[in-house]
Amino acid sequence: MNRRLLPRLLLTPAMVTLFLWMIVPLAMTIYFSLIRYNLMQPDQTGFAGLENFEYFLTDPSFGTAVLNTILLLGSVILITVVFGIAIALLINEPFAGRGIVRVLLISPFFVMPTVNALMWKNMMMNPIYGVLAQVWMFFGAQPVDWLTDHPLFSVIVMVSWQWLPFATLIFMTALQSMNHEQLEASRMDGANYLQQLRYLYVPHLARSVAVVVMIELIFLLSIFAEIYTTTAGGPGDASTNVTFLIFKQALLNFDAGVASAGALFAVVLANIAAIFLIRMVGKNLDK
Repeated sequence: MNRRLLPRLLLTPAMVTLFLWMIVPLAMTIYFSLIRYNLMQPDQTGFAGLENFEYFLTDPSFGTAVLNTILLLGSVILITVVFGIAIALLINEPFAGRGIVRVLLISPFFVMPTVNALMWKNMMMNPIYGVLAQVWMFFGAQPVDWLTDHPLFSVIVMVSWQWLPFATLIFMTALQSMNHEQLEASRMDGANYLQQLRYLYVPHLARSVAVVVMIELIFLLSIFAEIYTTTAGGPGDASTNVTFLIFKQALLNFDAGVASAGALFAVVLANIAAIFLIRMVGKNLDK
């Protein structure tokens, strides 16, 4: 058999799977985004050009959804990176029960998003019998209805709680590869902990931070379950992100054409973010 043909034959199953799994759905989404296709009006289907994109981008909720998406991404990434580094540094030193603590810290990442949202909605943030309400009443304060008064902040807390273990795990792994001889040498030279943190720990964790930011940004662009389960995008559009706006167009307005246009907008947005972050990670790896 031809040496050039064999590798191509071996790659064929993977290429076919990739084609069926990604290219075909993408092509169908592009097709639906260019036609008028409302499930409640199937007899009015026709070519729409860029009309669906214009409708989606001029939707009164679009600006709020984009702003909420940026706030959600930025807040969750900031919280998980800062607290992830802090927790990783705290449990990096040996102490009794460290193995159990590590398992407990990582376990929230394996909770399903819907279960996570229901737990926070009913156990923690319920204004009558939630844990936070009981704490507020213990100190004589009026309980806060978090999901009504601070919907986006509530979603940020839920998502951060679930993704914090992921960031902590990455930083814990990175700290295991630190050069302990440098730490000992810095101690002998009189460096305090803050100086070690600034000149040794943080530079060493730079690559891990880039990886955490890249992975979280890609996945957090599609946050949906937490919003749908707790606030349903409300009150009004206060907690609606781009993903939930696409859902409303697709399953509440039954407009597959506009929803497909929104999905393509989200794909483009995710790819731009991914390209930027991959370059950032590459620069960190070259250092």
